[in-house]
Amino acid sequence: MRVDTTGKISLDHIYTQPDPRAYFRTLRELGYIIPELAKPHFTGLINEYREVLRVPVPTVLDIGCSYGINAALVKYGASMADLYDRYSGRDVNGHTRGMLLTRDRELVRSGEHANRTRFLGLDASDNALSYATEAGFLDGAVHADLEGDDPTEEQRAQLAQTDLVISTGCLGYVTERTISRIVESHDGRRPWMAHFVLRMFPFDAIAESLAEAGYESVRRDGFFRQRRFATAEEQSLVLDRLSDVGADPSGLETDGWLYAQLYVSRPRTG
Repeated sequence: MRVDTTGKISLDHIYTQPDPRAYFRTLRELGYIIPELAKPHFTGLINEYREVLRVPVPTVLDIGCSYGINAALVKYGASMADLYDRYSGRDVNGHTRGMLLTRDRELVRSGEHANRTRFLGLDASDNALSYATEAGFLDGAVHADLEGDDPTEEQRAQLAQTDLVISTGCLGYVTERTISRIVESHDGRRPWMAHFVLRMFPFDAIAESLAEAGYESVRRDGFFRQRRFATAEEQSLVLDRLSDVGADPSGLETDGWLYAQLYVSRPRTG
């Protein structure tokens, strides 16, 4: 498998397919679990925002949302096990994209677990965003690469709607440039943020950028498994990168898993 400049294997191909089957087949083999572990933290922060700011239906921006996984978990009560079975079970091989979408829309329409939240997805993959919006997991989508480009006026207006910003693993590839452009789109109103960041990617530059914009960032206790290493080479390269950034991998990445930390950023008060 090819590795990228960070030392991780390149999984770019699974984010650009017309439907999520390749995504879930590949990540199931690697034990990808971070959205499941993030779910209670996101849910808690959304509920807190709703109560503190008195916003009945908050809008959440999911950076690097791919096929709307966090929305499916947080808004519609799905689990990663549910989604793995839904898209990589034996019965899906003969399904068309349309058949998958029909089944997903039934989940959305059932609304049994849907909470009072809107989800907006930001991603560079048009195919992933299209699927997530057609399925109904996302209430809106921003197809953009804010690392290289400013948002258009239409995209800026979409971003300005958001009350909370979340991510589960894209920061490191996505930097303070994207975060700053999102904040600037709000014209002074500051959304709350919660980001799960792999330990190989220091959060310092993003925290500094947010501090300049009036935020206070706090790292929550705990380490969160993202997925297993795909190869011994990937593990070795990531261990080297962890050493470079001064992170001790003992009992964590040395045991065969990539780990993330949770950073919560809120506007400073007083």
